[in-house]
Amino acid sequence: MDKETNTQERTTRQTNRQPSPDNKQPSAANGTDARNGTAAPSAGNETSKSGSDSGPSVEQQLKDLNASRDGLSSDEAAKRLDQYGPNEIHEQKKHPLLKFLGYFWGPIPWMIEAAMILSAVIQHWEDFIIILVLLLLNAVIGFWQEAKADNAIELLKKKTALKARAKRDGSWATLPASELVPGDLIRVRLGDIVPADLTLTDGDYLSADESALTGESLPVEKHSGDKAFSGANIRQGEMDGLVTATGDKTYFGKTAQLLSDPKTRSHFQKAVVKIGDYLIVFAVVLVVFIFALAMFRNESLLDTLEFALVLTVAAIPVALPAVLSVTMAFGATRLAKRQAIVSRLVSIEEMAGMDVLCSDKTGTLTKNELTVTDIRPYGDSDEEEILYYAALASRAEDEDPIDSAIISAAYNKGGLKDRLQQAKVSDFEPFDPVKKRTQATIPTDSGDIQTSKGAVQVILELLEDDDAARDEAMQVVEDQGAKGYRSLAVGVKRDGPWQLAGIIALVDPPRDDTSETLNQAHDMGVTVKMVTGDHLAIAKQTASDIGIGTNIQLADTFANQSDRKARQTVEELDGFAQVFPEHKHEIVDLLQRNNHIVGMTGDGVNDAPALKKADVGIAVAGATEAAKSAAAIVLTTPGLSVIIDAIKESRKIFQRMTSYAIYRIAETIRVLLFITLAITVFNFYPVTAVMIVLLALFNDAPIMAIANDNVRYSNSPEKWNMREVLTLSTVLGVIGVFSSFGIFYIGEKVLHLGTDAVQSFIFLKLAVAGHLTLFLTRTRGPFWSIKPSGLLFWSAIVTKILATLVAVYGWFIAPIGWGLAGMVWGYALVTFVITDFLKIQTYKLLDHSDIHFASRTA
Repeated sequence: MDKETNTQERTTRQTNRQPSPDNKQPSAANGTDARNGTAAPSAGNETSKSGSDSGPSVEQQLKDLNASRDGLSSDEAAKRLDQYGPNEIHEQKKHPLLKFLGYFWGPIPWMIEAAMILSAVIQHWEDFIIILVLLLLNAVIGFWQEAKADNAIELLKKKTALKARAKRDGSWATLPASELVPGDLIRVRLGDIVPADLTLTDGDYLSADESALTGESLPVEKHSGDKAFSGANIRQGEMDGLVTATGDKTYFGKTAQLLSDPKTRSHFQKAVVKIGDYLIVFAVVLVVFIFALAMFRNESLLDTLEFALVLTVAAIPVALPAVLSVTMAFGATRLAKRQAIVSRLVSIEEMAGMDVLCSDKTGTLTKNELTVTDIRPYGDSDEEEILYYAALASRAEDEDPIDSAIISAAYNKGGLKDRLQQAKVSDFEPFDPVKKRTQATIPTDSGDIQTSKGAVQVILELLEDDDAARDEAMQVVEDQGAKGYRSLAVGVKRDGPWQLAGIIALVDPPRDDTSETLNQAHDMGVTVKMVTGDHLAIAKQTASDIGIGTNIQLADTFANQSDRKARQTVEELDGFAQVFPEHKHEIVDLLQRNNHIVGMTGDGVNDAPALKKADVGIAVAGATEAAKSAAAIVLTTPGLSVIIDAIKESRKIFQRMTSYAIYRIAETIRVLLFITLAITVFNFYPVTAVMIVLLALFNDAPIMAIANDNVRYSNSPEKWNMREVLTLSTVLGVIGVFSSFGIFYIGEKVLHLGTDAVQSFIFLKLAVAGHLTLFLTRTRGPFWSIKPSGLLFWSAIVTKILATLVAVYGWFIAPIGWGLAGMVWGYALVTFVITDFLKIQTYKLLDHSDIHFASRTA
């Protein structure tokens, strides 16, 4: 890549960087406690989750926006509305009819449509209707899948506020949220959805639920000067805010813009096109050749046209997309039983080839629940005593995750459960965002005891000139922070002043099955990269605990790198911390440009763009509707283990699709090339048009049974090796041509059958050998190496019996009797065994060729 391109792409990445919400609330494993904990110095030295914005001050932003605390005038607001446009998420929609018509444009649709036209010209209306139905079926399936994927933006728009309280002309008024403009002063309070991006100006505090934006569960505490983002839900408090961005310019709107990026064609769709192109070129060459030959021989052009139609219908893989879609649909049903719901069928094929999985941490790699992991007593206290006092300063009915973790740990500690149940709390002060601690009073025979838990700095302020306690506490906080833990102090007041009881560390522990699941993924050739919004220290500690690798850096590491360097960086890292939507989208893009098939897990609105961009977007358990809509697969149980099950199942499905693709191409070559050569060399039409239609029915009608075939999943990611697929198909097809000429020679020269009998003789051979070819293509080794499913086996047997009855008793064709039919069966089985041996040798040559090619290009 030249220097200019590198510079341009680097600049694009920088300018597209969205304003990250600095006060993003990491959930149960962050280095800070959203309510009554404290951050470790390594996690940023924040004392709360207020996340003070490091940007311009409120006064400076008022000045920059030419606004004031009195709000805008109506005239000024109207001018700005014209300038900035409505506060809405804009979507460039393509008319549904145009979308639908797009599915009739392309090489395969063109050939299908050409066959339809030929059918109409020679008035073969049955063929016309069948082809039309298949064409419409393929279009409807594709249109429906795309429509489901495009619902994500609509779901995003539903999350935005409908009304807002704004100060206009010096007084407060309620107006449609779409009329807000930058510079407006608005008020948000309990129950509101933030209507635009704000800088908070006046008021005590807000508690904002940004889970729909960040995917993290705990509310974010905000104060004056902090940012509030469009789409967040206000859980507590009331504050005024200055509108800084509206519509598509908001953090929420830019997320939606990423969703509107065009979706590239899947590898499955590309493979179908390549297969179609191969067969189309093959068919066109043969049809043109037959027409030229007919003109040279002065044969009837109308008869030649009719036969050309038959050849075209036989050659075009009309049923190929439908059969492969049905195969994936059967697989989707199996995945549903494993708690993975497939919303886009092509994702099954993509998952089979997935070699990189970008997994979020909270709730996927970890339990998303706080657990007491380290207790550091101070002075004469011990661990049991610290938990006792901390549990007294907690209240189970509040269902606070921190309180629940402490009470759970206390109940599991010796005899604390009985002590806690016997203790009587006379007064309880719940968490206060200003005090940042809870407090309980417990009356005893010797007087009242007060206990408090909360942010370490806040508890230390209760102590009277105890520098030793302060120094030891801060050293403990630093040690725990280096491990990614969040620290919580516990203080006790008996007869005298407040004393430090000790420090409790909380962590979101890895799921019990995470390490085993990651080992399975590694054994299956899938690299798992952690992508989390948590701080770097927490990400590294979690990665160390689960064995994912600790080469983890901040997500904006590659922000100022050239495109080549950024792609190298994202390749080498084990994970990314403090990630935001644009980071996730870019990580996926860089990995895809490194020729990886990328999976991405997520649950929030912020994950939706990356889920749509990824080859396999996976919405984890508890995901928002927008994430589910953008994803290709939705998990209904937490953890990664279900993804491993989905990978195994998808690789089995890929094996079935590959088997059918090779079979379909080989059959097309076998029939078309044989017919063309017979006409050219012997001036003999070996089968009639009716026979070709019957062959299509016998070969393709029961082929859906391949969706239930027994296969073994590969231990490495699957990919469409079109060189191998087309080469093997061609070899099998050409071998089939030779064997067909062999039966033609026996019928014509050895048995001296009449023309009609020879055609029936050849027809039965082609029919019997049809599904035998499938039994060849379903294994790389001998045909007996993997037992076929009962459904596939008996569907093949039944159709062969039907074809035999047609030939024996002369239904629609000339009868040949049981003797000749038995001869055909024997001949077909012998050539089947010989072909199986040649297939194995072909695979060996292809494997050797691939190794040699790889060594030359390494």
